[in-house]
Amino acid sequence: MSQPSVSLICKQVALALLAKRADWIKMPQSDQEQNNAIAGFFSVCGFRQVIGAIDCTHIRIPKESGDVGQYYINRKGFSSLNVQVVCNSNLEIMDIVAHWRGSTHDSRIFNESRIKRRFEQSEFKGRLLGDSGYACTPYLFTPILNPRTPKEEAYNWAHIRTRNTVERCFGVWKQRFRCLLKGFTTKLDNTKLFIVALAMLHNIAVHRNDLLDDEGINDSEEFPLQHPGNHNLRGNACRAAFIEENF
Repeated sequence: MSQPSVSLICKQVALALLAKRADWIKMPQSDQEQNNAIAGFFSVCGFRQVIGAIDCTHIRIPKESGDVGQYYINRKGFSSLNVQVVCNSNLEIMDIVAHWRGSTHDSRIFNESRIKRRFEQSEFKGRLLGDSGYACTPYLFTPILNPRTPKEEAYNWAHIRTRNTVERCFGVWKQRFRCLLKGFTTKLDNTKLFIVALAMLHNIAVHRNDLLDDEGINDSEEFPLQHPGNHNLRGNACRAAFIEENF
């Protein structure tokens, strides 16, 4: 079979899968679904009111030609798409954004995403956990960069272990579909479709208990880039009150 035929078939399969996207990639809606998600994160190490863990991961793509190509080159020096994911404690992908260029900062992707608007409109009773690349807000808690008290130390300990869920999700997802780890050679528009389709297939596998061993898998950056506007006064005050009450 010729390469063009294989590419066409893969695109048709991806489009057929994406027609069912809303059935397989979705945030919890009902009170019961949200309570279940919150309970799942609480079971990790006792962090309350977390409904999702958020982070971005780079998926390698071929070098783009022309002036636009430079914008796909990430901080590690290769061309990529920077893909934002929100996952639950079962490592299921509940929200995904897969069209931003590799040089785009994680915080910009979140700031322009629909999932941020939904949290701002109070659609969910819980909050997200993110790394220091995001601004701290009432609905997205980040780590304390310089903890000074035992309570802040305890908060950071619980935050890191609970947020690690999304790093494990990336690791398992890429282990399940090695093209996410090694990179794509397909046309850019098709690659964006394939990434979301593979997120759907990952969720289907998790739903059917087709599990992979995630021991030793970690997709995090050793030193995440600090968000320059990470001093949101309302967010910091909300986080401080949460720490005082729960730790």
